[in-house]
Amino acid sequence: MVSKSKIDEAIRVFRNHNRVLRTTQALREGIHRRTLYSMLDNGIVERVARGLYRLSDLPRPGSPDLVSVGLQAPNSVICLISALAFHEITTQIPHTVYIALPRGARRPKLDHPPISKFWFKGPAFTEGIETHDIDGVSVRVYGPEKTLADCFKHRNKIGLDVALEALKLYRKQKPLRVDELVRYAKICRVGKIMRPCLEAVL
Repeated sequence: MVSKSKIDEAIRVFRNHNRVLRTTQALREGIHRRTLYSMLDNGIVERVARGLYRLSDLPRPGSPDLVSVGLQAPNSVICLISALAFHEITTQIPHTVYIALPRGARRPKLDHPPISKFWFKGPAFTEGIETHDIDGVSVRVYGPEKTLADCFKHRNKIGLDVALEALKLYRKQKPLRVDELVRYAKICRVGKIMRPCLEAVL
């Protein structure tokens, strides 16, 4: 049986890490596996994904899938339909989390949530990244303008109608940043495709 003092110490460690820990982090911080499993059995912590635990006293995350990806694949960036949904410029409901990875990166191994992976190269990967605090976890998401350019770039995979709808919603709901739209269109090499769409909407 695990003592109360060990449980209390483990809770303190969790709180020092935003109430979320990987198994490897927990072990490194001196939490024995037996203590961790006892906390799980008693509802003190809950399993977010394989090897990832959070204190149960936390409110349910508003975006649990994005939080899970942010914790398990911190080098990825939320993109395309998932980024559109985050910025509230789509009516689409993503059934997987769309993530961008740098060309040549190792595939992240996630049990949950399901992910759709895209490999971006150079500035197409590094430009336009915003870091958002979601339930105490840093999650990287492409900004609205970069996301729109990405959607036109990958229109054959997500649908041109999705990109066009997002552009119209962006125009209605977000501050209009034409220079940024044009800049990201050039980076993603979709300037010729986006220009008539921009002219029609703007």
